[in-house]
Parts: sequence; C-alpha cells; structure tokens
Amino acid sequence: MIKKTILMAIIFILLIFSTFSFADQVNVEIPNIDLNITAPETADDYVNSIKILILLTVMTLVPSIIILMTSFTRIIIVLSLMRSALATQQTPPNQVLVGLALFLTLFIMAPVYTDVIDNAINPYLDSAITQEEAIDIGSKPIKEFMIRQTREKDLALFEEIADEEATNNISEIKLTTLIPAFVISELKTAFQMGFMIFIPFIVIDMIVASILMSMGMFMLPPVMISLPFKLLLFIMVDGWYLIVKSLVESFI
Repeated sequence: MIKKTILMAIIFILLIFSTFSFADQVNVEIPNIDLNITAPETADDYVNSIKILILLTVMTLVPSIIILMTSFTRIIIVLSLMRSALATQQTPPNQVLVGLALFLTLFIMAPVYTDVIDNAINPYLDSAITQEEAIDIGSKPIKEFMIRQTREKDLALFEEIADEEATNNISEIKLTTLIPAFVISELKTAFQMGFMIFIPFIVIDMIVASILMSMGMFMLPPVMISLPFKLLLFIMVDGWYLIVKSLVESFI
C-alpha cells in the first residue's frame, strides 16, 4: 500500500513536471470545476470518504518524498555549506538557493522523468498497460538513479536491519529500504563536497587572523577583513560555475 502510494505520487508529480516541457506544444483547456458536498448514504460512500482522507494525508508527505528521492538533497546542502564558507550570512538568500536547487534538480532528473513519462505514464493514459505495470515500469528508472548514487554499505545496512536478502535485481529492492540508504549516501557525498569548498576559505581566514593578531588589532573582527578577499577569490575562480559544474557532473 505504501509502495503504491509513493510511486503513484511520484508519477503524479512527474506528470505535472512534464507539462512545463510541452506547454508550448499543447493547447491546454482549463476545465470547469464543480464541487458538491453531500452526506454519505451507503457504506461504500463512507469507505470512499475514508480513502480520500487517507490519500490527502499521504499527499502532505509527497514534497518530502520527492525531495529525498532526487538530487535536491545533495545540491541544497552543498549550496548552504558554500554560503557558510563565504560567511555572507543570508546572501544569497534562502529563496535563491532553494530555487537554484530546484531547477538544477529538474535539469538533472529530466532524463529520469522523461523515461517514466514515455514508458509508463503515457502508455497507462492510453490504456496500453495496467496500473500495476505502469508502477513497475515507472519505478525502475527512479530506482536505477538512486542505486547509482547509493553506497553498497548503506544499502546493505538497511537490508540487514529489515532482515532482507541482498539482491542485484532492481525490482526486488524495496523503496522503504532504498530511500534511507540513498539519503545517507547523499548526505555523506554532500558533506565531502562541502569540506573541499571550505578549505580555501579557511586558509584565507587563518592568514587574515594571523596578520591582525601580529599587528595587535585584537578588537577588529577577522571576518570583516577576510570577507572581501573570499568574495574576490570566489569571483576570480568563477565559483558559481565550478560548483554547479561539480554538482551536475557528480550525478553522471
């Protein structure tokens, strides 16, 4: 039940994303929406109401599910660590970093959701395959993407905790096991990249702090002096280009 709900939510989100790619090719007519609320008359009406309530409750978790199953986690952490290394406080603001992370995620995940749309969603909408077949076909490219970024050690950990046998068959790997393994692998990779970003800026802070202490300027914050030099270094090496290039290439 949980697996189907997660996968159907993913397919639903991917279908929404696909409209951005084909919006200039398809004339979309907005339908008239009429909402009527009536009292349930039979037992089936009560059951359907409960199902809708459960579905709406699960849908509140969809953003978290989508974020944890894409490249968003690594990107936003690296960008946040980059801002901390620069010590620019709220510059760039959170809205800019999240927006950049979202569009980089769409760019990186484009081949995956295109595969899902072409091979799972469109055939299902054309009644060429059943819902179960669409879920199986649509989950395969998503799992392949996640497995490529997941360390064997992390996946083996959750398989051992869940008392599952290790397998190389993608279809047999459960999402409830793969998702947490993928997340902790992404966290480690993001912190490794963040550490490499911090090194040159720490060197600048240490040099500036040493010079100020040798001059006896204890009351002058070293951060105030080192910030322009860190910004200058970041501009000279074209930092945004290098960081975005490293992030995108890390998923290839």
